[in-house]
Amino acid sequence: MRTFLLKRLPSGLLVLLLASFLVFLILRLIPGDPATTLAGPDATQATVDAIRARLGLDQPLFTQYVQWLGHLLTGDLGPSYAIGGQVSDLIGNGIAATVQLTLGALLLVVLIAVPLAILGATSTRRAVTATVQAVTTAVLAVPPFVTGVLLVLLFAVTLGLLPAGGHESLLDAPDLAVQYLLMPALCLALPSAAVLARYLKNGIERALGEDYVRTATALGVSRRRILWQHALPNALPPALTVLGLQIGQLIAGAVLVERIFAWPGLGQLIEQGVLRRDYPVVQDLLLLVVAGYVAVQLLTDLAYAWLDPRVRWE
Repeated sequence: MRTFLLKRLPSGLLVLLLASFLVFLILRLIPGDPATTLAGPDATQATVDAIRARLGLDQPLFTQYVQWLGHLLTGDLGPSYAIGGQVSDLIGNGIAATVQLTLGALLLVVLIAVPLAILGATSTRRAVTATVQAVTTAVLAVPPFVTGVLLVLLFAVTLGLLPAGGHESLLDAPDLAVQYLLMPALCLALPSAAVLARYLKNGIERALGEDYVRTATALGVSRRRILWQHALPNALPPALTVLGLQIGQLIAGAVLVERIFAWPGLGQLIEQGVLRRDYPVVQDLLLLVVAGYVAVQLLTDLAYAWLDPRVRWE
């Protein structure tokens, strides 16, 4: 296992290095200047130049990039340009809410996708399989912001069952926190659940068509036992890879969903940073998202190797 990790860590570190360069460069290519934004529309050029010098924006881009990497390696994220406070404190205040939303959505992805996949792969009724196909297609076709509005209209406005937006800590008030979490987590989970359900359904169908399944059926083994002990375990490794990719989609999609449901996570912080040209906040958050995605992919590879004996640990 240690060798398995050591072989994959260099590629992950290379991805992070390339991502840091692209994030740094793209932010500088976006029109707008943090110094001008901070100085205001009536500021003189001398005031703007003084702010640029104070923020270090008058230095060459390569120097700024190296200094940023140096601060990251030492854990010093520095101060925010426009929002105020230390970047590490801002991220610390929002990351718990984003992790809560992402984990809640991930749980719903599994709870929705697995039953749908099993139902679509094993049902002998054409109407059932067609319904599963139609549901997954419809969910994939509707953008999350439309899904969010429909969920609010149904559960908050029409039925009055759930709050339309907001957040509560699971530690302080678990019952109320779950009510706030359900709609944004469901909105975030539905597209990923549809993708996972399709892949898992196809994997189960392929496994049920193998020779060993026909042999087991001929020997009198029940179809339920074949499904749970043979077909589903064999279909899980490829589906697990898809699930790892979807976790990355959940992290990225949380930015939009947090905006729809007034969820105080990192998504709102990224939005504020972009609007105010707050380079430290935006570049640190984007690199954090990439690092989370790389970590998820590494864990997915480990889980795949554990589930599939054909994959060697060395």
